[in-house]
Amino acid sequence: MPGRLILASASPRRVELLAQVGIRPAEVVAADIDETATGKELPREIAARLAAGKACSVAAQFPDDFVLGADTVVACGRRVLDKPESEAAAADHLARLSGQRHRVYGGVCLVSPGGRTQNRLVMTQVSFKRLHASEIADYLASGEWRGKAGAYAIQGLAGGFVRRINGSYSNVVGLPLFETLALLKGVGIQSPDRGAHER
Repeated sequence: MPGRLILASASPRRVELLAQVGIRPAEVVAADIDETATGKELPREIAARLAAGKACSVAAQFPDDFVLGADTVVACGRRVLDKPESEAAAADHLARLSGQRHRVYGGVCLVSPGGRTQNRLVMTQVSFKRLHASEIADYLASGEWRGKAGAYAIQGLAGGFVRRINGSYSNVVGLPLFETLALLKGVGIQSPDRGAHER
């Protein structure tokens, strides 16, 4: 029997995404790590490092269980658009995304009992339409940007800004489900109601 699944995340979106495919972690524990990026790291490297850091940090508390960590990085070129701490910073992010293509990197790390780690890195390309100043102002007023990498939530009002997406949609929301489920299935963790979907 596999150990329990622990989700190393403070993101309710990741819990919701897993629930969408029938996976319910036994516990959800926020990892206490320094998420500051170094100046030399590429966006993809940041996503991979933070996903592994979160998973390994929480795995130290649950050595007999499987621990899943994830991180999402939004980038325009090499510039990382983090979770803005102010409305002004969010407005700057949205202005940079306006009319442009950007990339969303999703890092996933699964730590098994005994400390074995498996990692995946997923990239999704997203194209935004050109945003009018009034659209940015309305979006900022909605408050939806708070706590979101890149200052937007594709599953919310900002879905109307997206002209095109190439790659995993769930990755942009916060967790690439296809790759995550493959990792979990590989260690014997599957949706308990998968049979119902196959009928």
